[in-house]
Amino acid sequence: MADPSSYRPKPGQIPDSPGVYKFRDEHRRVIYVGKAKSLRQRLANYFQPLASLHPRTATMVTTAASVEWTVVSTEVEALQLEYSWIKEYDPRFNVKYRDDKSYPYLAVTMNEEFPRVQVMRGQKKKGVRYFGPYAHAWAIRETVDLMLRVFPVRTCSAGVFRNAASAGRPCLLGYIGKCSAPCVGRVTPEEHRELAEEFSDFMAGRTGAYIRRLEKRMTLAAEDMEYERAARLRDDIEALRRAMEKSAVVLADATDADLIALAEDELEAAVQIFHVRGGRVRGQRGWVTDKVEAVDTAGLVEHALQQLYGEESGDAVPKEVLVPALPEDAASVAAWLSGRRGSQVSLRVPQRGDKKDLMETVARNAQQALVLHKTKRASDLTTRSRALEEIAEALDLASAPLRIECFDISHLQGEDVVASMVVFEDGLPRKSEYRRFQIKGFEGQDDVRSMHEVIGRRFRRYLAEKDRAGEWAPPAGTGTTGPEGDGTGPEDGTGGPEGLGRDLRDAVPGSGTGATGPGDAPPGPGSPFEDPEESGRPRRFAYPPQLVVVDGGQPQVAAARRALDELGIDDIAVCGLAKRLEEVWLPGEDDPVVLPRSSEGLYLLQRVRDTAHDFAIRYQRSKRTKRLRSSPLDGVPGLGDTRKQALIKHFGSVKRLRQATIDQICEVPGMGRKTAEAVVVALARTAPAAPAVNTATGEIMEDDGDGTA
Repeated sequence: MADPSSYRPKPGQIPDSPGVYKFRDEHRRVIYVGKAKSLRQRLANYFQPLASLHPRTATMVTTAASVEWTVVSTEVEALQLEYSWIKEYDPRFNVKYRDDKSYPYLAVTMNEEFPRVQVMRGQKKKGVRYFGPYAHAWAIRETVDLMLRVFPVRTCSAGVFRNAASAGRPCLLGYIGKCSAPCVGRVTPEEHRELAEEFSDFMAGRTGAYIRRLEKRMTLAAEDMEYERAARLRDDIEALRRAMEKSAVVLADATDADLIALAEDELEAAVQIFHVRGGRVRGQRGWVTDKVEAVDTAGLVEHALQQLYGEESGDAVPKEVLVPALPEDAASVAAWLSGRRGSQVSLRVPQRGDKKDLMETVARNAQQALVLHKTKRASDLTTRSRALEEIAEALDLASAPLRIECFDISHLQGEDVVASMVVFEDGLPRKSEYRRFQIKGFEGQDDVRSMHEVIGRRFRRYLAEKDRAGEWAPPAGTGTTGPEGDGTGPEDGTGGPEGLGRDLRDAVPGSGTGATGPGDAPPGPGSPFEDPEESGRPRRFAYPPQLVVVDGGQPQVAAARRALDELGIDDIAVCGLAKRLEEVWLPGEDDPVVLPRSSEGLYLLQRVRDTAHDFAIRYQRSKRTKRLRSSPLDGVPGLGDTRKQALIKHFGSVKRLRQATIDQICEVPGMGRKTAEAVVVALARTAPAAPAVNTATGEIMEDDGDGTA
């Protein structure tokens, strides 16, 4: 535990101006980010006697080992930089709201030639109009099903659309009148886009005028005795009204606003947001957070606004934001919101009328969400704590293993040998720190030797990080790197195509670019331009586990222990989990530790082991697939995928391409003579030595290859 007085800046060093500050721990990790109108006054509050500080603040300042700051011009710029740094560094002592689910949106892909209506989750895309979020995907589908009767917009996937176009027949929705069938030319692209725009306008709240227009057309059809057409229009109107009923009118003045309410106790807080557009509730979402810093309701509101609108712009930020309490500097926050919208945004607390009544409804939802969360979390925390305690007791550890790393080896008959490392912290997976390795030290199948190599590479990187940070000097002869085993290379430290932490820029959103903008200064105290090794961002192999788990029995455990001993590491426990009888093996023991089948500790170890196994298999399969899909054309310099496909399409197969002359290859659009010569040379090198023969029939097997090997 650090003494705050040991790193307290001198009063004259801290500027009396707006800015953003960072507290770092002894490993240079950023643990807290804050902003202030006056850095001098705000930072002075952290260096009072510990007894006078809030317990959470006292924990933070005693965990920290240094403080830095960056001066900015205005409070709005401080708000922007604070949000950027919280996203980049993910500080452990900052309040961070996390979605309790991935909310679905109703999306209209206006960026396509034939816009499509569909359910979308995750990151928003440019050129797509979004409506929601909704609590459930089925609610979106019910609404869309009612509206397709009036607005028969395409809802099929790209594959279904292409198949229907090539077959010349629409899908079922086209036959029953719920799709205008642009795939077979029943409507032009312009007519279909107009339908999509009308659909979007209706969803955006412009409903009254459209329904009145339909009613007028229905009346005229009835007067002209076109009763069937009038009946269809009547049913269309009824369908639209049923769709509108699914989002009831709550504000009579057709207000566009977001209402944010909070429910909190000493430890946690829940936030609920109602999105009101055109006077109707169009969506609802909520978050729950641990109150890891001393923060009041106004501070929670400010954090919620940053989380909600930090990545939004334009109409996604409403004209009016209603909150239960105004942030400390409400004017700066309102200016920040206005900047993101591009026009004036009103930030206020409702005092009377319908808006106050609706705010009370949102608050009740927040309270219910907090109660439900605490009910689930109590059970979850109890189970995870019991599991960690059981593991500590069974393995005779000094304390519960809060960080567990598990390693597994995967290969296919000795080819494409790879390894995985997964991390569990406090009993939960930490996917941003998953890593994968390609075995480099030898060829062939040897799980024990592979395990020794991977453990050695992982912990050499750990010692190198400690040495780089000045925390530890390696004993003579151990070294921090080594040939084939330093953990470097294209595969090490990557999280794979699943997005599991290729480097910091994948693991922490927004990182890798530095904090820029007003207030930037040359490197020095408080500067955002930092040496990467001193940036405070999570380093790839910087943090040691309390427990290493290997997938296997005595041989694998012995190999892992030997690798650690060779590096002089004796404070990390090692165990192995054998699949056959789910036995736990310890180094140097002749008999395994057998945990009860109903043990929560055994269940957690199984989950860790299975996660590492699945992660390794995914990586091994991806490498095998890439190898099997390799083509003789892959090694041709300057030949990209587009021209490869053009060659195969032009000649029909690799065999026919081998038979082509340089002049014939040059006839392919985009192919120059130099590239054509390189193609001929590459194909000549990979030409088969002799045709294959079917020994049963004597038939020569023709190669009609498609470009794969």
